[in-house]
Amino acid sequence: MASGEPRNSGGYYFRFLPQRTFQFLSAREITSRLRQWSMLGRMEAQAFGFDQTFLAYRKDDFFMAFFRHPNVIPNLKLLSDSSGQWVTLGTEVKKIEAINVPCRQLSMSFFDRLYDENIVRDSGHIVKCLDSFCDPFLISDELRKVLLEEDSEKYEVFSQPDREEFLFCLFKHLCLGGSLCQYEDEIYPYLETTKFIYKDLVSVRKNPQTKKIQITSSVFKVTAYVSMRRNLQQMSPITC
Repeated sequence: MASGEPRNSGGYYFRFLPQRTFQFLSAREITSRLRQWSMLGRMEAQAFGFDQTFLAYRKDDFFMAFFRHPNVIPNLKLLSDSSGQWVTLGTEVKKIEAINVPCRQLSMSFFDRLYDENIVRDSGHIVKCLDSFCDPFLISDELRKVLLEEDSEKYEVFSQPDREEFLFCLFKHLCLGGSLCQYEDEIYPYLETTKFIYKDLVSVRKNPQTKKIQITSSVFKVTAYVSMRRNLQQMSPITC
């Protein structure tokens, strides 16, 4: 780092890395599905580098430094609630809230219980059910029922810790889709797309002692407030 490059009060230096691309935003089959699910153009991923070891117990200091850094403010993209267009942050934040999102799953076998509990048939077809509503979603199959209806008899197929996992959050987000979502009749597109995005965002390595694969990414849900009346949200994977 050259002398004179900007740091902030937290002592962190951040670099915008536009050359770091994410395959799920350009892979033809994935973008085709995102379009069908009314999500294309409403998901974004960006990379920023930093110059110090990330310490989880200092996460609030880290994120405050991030959102206030002069290399972040003009580059970080956010989806405007008013226009529906991508805009840059453009200003320092006043307050942040960072919540750890567990990221421990290494296999899509995490979702095998959907077959075991007859939510999905062996053929991969999602079991249908009588229509009901969980505002703003129409529930017409057992998959959306297990994702949304807390009083459903199969809701506990996924425990609360399961539902907090980053892998589950991605899966649920894709299954529910956007406002004009065209839902799938089979589970395969949801599972494959979840796996593709998860692998694109999460880093792993082999433990030299145990020889087992382990996740090295930390994931946080961050709410950044630019004023008392406006807040900005994004899910941010951080490899440290």
